[in-house]
Amino acid sequence: MEFKPLSGRQFPRFSAIKTFFRMPIAEVTDDFDIAMFGAPFDGAVSYRPGARFAPTAVREASSLGRGFHWSRGLSLFESKRIADIGDCPVVPISIDQTYARIEEFVTSIVKSQKKFVSCGGDHSTTLPVLRALRKHHGKPLAFIHFDAHLDTYPAAWGCEYHHGSFARHAIEEGLIDPKKTLQIGIRGPLAGGDDLDFVKKHGLRVLTVDDIRSKPLEEILHDLPSFDDTPTYLTYDIDCLDPAYAPGTGTPVPGGLTTYETQRILRALKVPNLVGGDIVEISPPFDQSQITALAGVDAMFEILCMLAR
Repeated sequence: MEFKPLSGRQFPRFSAIKTFFRMPIAEVTDDFDIAMFGAPFDGAVSYRPGARFAPTAVREASSLGRGFHWSRGLSLFESKRIADIGDCPVVPISIDQTYARIEEFVTSIVKSQKKFVSCGGDHSTTLPVLRALRKHHGKPLAFIHFDAHLDTYPAAWGCEYHHGSFARHAIEEGLIDPKKTLQIGIRGPLAGGDDLDFVKKHGLRVLTVDDIRSKPLEEILHDLPSFDDTPTYLTYDIDCLDPAYAPGTGTPVPGGLTTYETQRILRALKVPNLVGGDIVEISPPFDQSQITALAGVDAMFEILCMLAR
């Protein structure tokens, strides 16, 4: 199999069966380097649903994607063999069963020595991914978390597992190293000051939008922490962006980052051992003119380029 995108000059970009970046569909066991897959689950959201439809919407929008990254000087699809392996099986009415299926699915990917980018789904889907990676690598991962929210919140309505608690569980389960965790794009308001207690207790580094806007962007990029060779995972919640750039999301928060700012941050991060990443919380029913889906495509492309490096 040739792992090349379908030619936009032979088949116009509005045509053909939709896959991520018009790449071929493959089995996990096929011989390629980086997998892309969907995690169509939104059974753990607290406000707007709809993220289950994100993999389909992002696949369609990614028809506009191209392979040469001008700023990085990288021809992505020439440097790595990349494939769409379809969607992870999920159970829309069961968080427990969905978690088990995602963990099993990701385990099959990493056992085949591949890296991956997932398109969710709500942010709760990141937790079973981290469980699979923690077991595979045998130690806590370093963690980069783009989001408007801390996602270290307590149980909601008596339910421990929801899209706002995955990061707390990841730390409590020893899946990620809090001292090697960076949260980017966080902003208020919070339900109360005690929402910060968990962050302070575990020493998480939080880069708020106020932090980013308090200095010229070049200074912020220069001061970003460098990651060591610890296996690292990057999760990108689309609501890190201001609702003007990502209206189609479950819990929008005004005062967010721009798509340009997140591009620059992603390009400036020094991550020698990135093993995977995800894009989450795109809700197509609340999107307009594919604005949010296109932002997801852009973030997915940047993460793919980081993996290819």
